[in-house]
Amino acid sequence: MAAVVQLRKTRETRVRAGHPWIYASEIENVVGAFENGDIVDVHDFRGKWIGRGFYNPASQISLRILTRNDEPCDRDFFARRIRDAWEYRKLLCDPMSCRLIYSESDFLPGLVVDKFANTLVLQSLSLGIERIKPMLCDLLMEIVQPDGIYERSDVPVRRLEGLEQTTGLLRGEVPDRVDMVENGIHFLVDVMHGQKTGFFLDQKENRAAIAPFCKGAKVLDCFCHNGSFSLHAAKYGADSVLGVDISEEALDVARENARINRLDRVSFEAHNCFDHLRELTDSGEQFDLVILDPPAFTKNKAALPSALRGYKEINLRGLKLVRPGGFLVTCSCSQHVLPDAFQDIVNQAARDAKKRVRLIEFRTQGKDHPLLPQAIETKYLKCMLLQVME
Repeated sequence: MAAVVQLRKTRETRVRAGHPWIYASEIENVVGAFENGDIVDVHDFRGKWIGRGFYNPASQISLRILTRNDEPCDRDFFARRIRDAWEYRKLLCDPMSCRLIYSESDFLPGLVVDKFANTLVLQSLSLGIERIKPMLCDLLMEIVQPDGIYERSDVPVRRLEGLEQTTGLLRGEVPDRVDMVENGIHFLVDVMHGQKTGFFLDQKENRAAIAPFCKGAKVLDCFCHNGSFSLHAAKYGADSVLGVDISEEALDVARENARINRLDRVSFEAHNCFDHLRELTDSGEQFDLVILDPPAFTKNKAALPSALRGYKEINLRGLKLVRPGGFLVTCSCSQHVLPDAFQDIVNQAARDAKKRVRLIEFRTQGKDHPLLPQAIETKYLKCMLLQVME
């Protein structure tokens, strides 16, 4: 018999509306024996059944809803969840380059799986997922049939679940670098040592969206990391592309990616992007297309004011570098910077730069990172495509 978590009065409204998380402060009591990470039933304050999910009282997100149906959460249940996620990607995405499982958005809270060619990279981000990880790996091998699965659970958020960071081979064989094709461009993905799972798949559709701005263009790509936007700009016909990042190690991978794609109109330089944007504006440089795709400037709400100042600074500089009639592609992957706040910051930067801008498109992450309308946390990526006027 599963333990029962009972919510406090008035605290069930959000979860009944579809949000998958229940916080420690929303729980009244627990009836029955359990171990941290168990699957438990959830009742409202009247004792009415709401759903079933992973329970970990050691985490502030104490309960993560798995299902709102009264059904067993057994091996068949998780097989259906993985199969549904895989069929969705085969229908709407490139199955050789995609986020295969996106945690709560695929109703598998705490599980992230990226697919690079025939290699899967797994992140276990909740105690509930950690306890059934061997079964999930077996199911992934059966349903998706990759060559191998590598774990990249070396992320600080695991500490909030009482888990240590860990990496390593889980199943099959995994090469040192995976040759993945995105939008017709080859990328060498270091799944063992690269950032996050080795490559940022969430911008895939946004990278394809820059094609109309690139032909014959002079392009600046700041925070370019492994050169994904830079290589797309070169492939789409740019006359010259300068990719800038602070990490020489990341740029070595970018240069290798350019070489294997025979893209010789792109170069990469190691600089602090904040400083280099200032240097370029001070020297009067102009570009037809400027791309700003920085890492997250904040991981929590407390650092939000500082993050907003950072976004305003780089957008102010970026706007000044765009020639009249040119284009700015500006992004934020900071979850705590909401879309309206990001747009407001860009508006302030345009005002201070004395530039008129018009919004071509406000984009978010690709279809392989689906959104839950009831959970704003699942919509973290903002990408604005702007034309810059005098």
